[in-house]
Amino acid sequence: MMLEGTDMEVRSMLDFPAIEEVKEDGDTFAENALKKARSIFEKTGKISLADDTGLVVPALSGAPGVYSARYAGEKAVYEDNVRKLLKEMSGIQNRKAKFVCTMALLFPGGEEHIVSGSVEGLITESPRGRGGFGYDPVFLVPEYKKTFAEMDTELKNRISHRAKALEEVLKILKSYRRK
Repeated sequence: MMLEGTDMEVRSMLDFPAIEEVKEDGDTFAENALKKARSIFEKTGKISLADDTGLVVPALSGAPGVYSARYAGEKAVYEDNVRKLLKEMSGIQNRKAKFVCTMALLFPGGEEHIVSGSVEGLITESPRGRGGFGYDPVFLVPEYKKTFAEMDTELKNRISHRAKALEEVLKILKSYRRK
């Protein structure tokens, strides 16, 4: 977990099984992250962190975007989404893409923060690698000449969109703890 090594007690949704999953029906990553964080905060009263993450492909007008997890339908699995993406990218020369992670951090007293991180890449012609999940097998990071699925976890966690967003969250948490 990317928060390991901090001196904070971190709990996940697994620690709160009575809290139902929040439906991601916002138009933006920020709306979805904030909706989830507010729901968690309302039920726990604790500092709450939630994210929404997705793949943005300019040649597809930003799709899959906020629909990344359900791009091929509500019951789609990762492979279905990747297949649909590759089909829609067939014949397209501009293969630029970016992964985006937006996190919402809420504190008691109503203080809210929204931060984002992104990583630029290219969509490959076919899946490569066995690691990761989701679109990782088709998301190539040019400077490493590897897809996220070909990278070891340590490298991916160091350069990813989530890592970048989490760096910002950690800065806010440090500042909050000094108050």
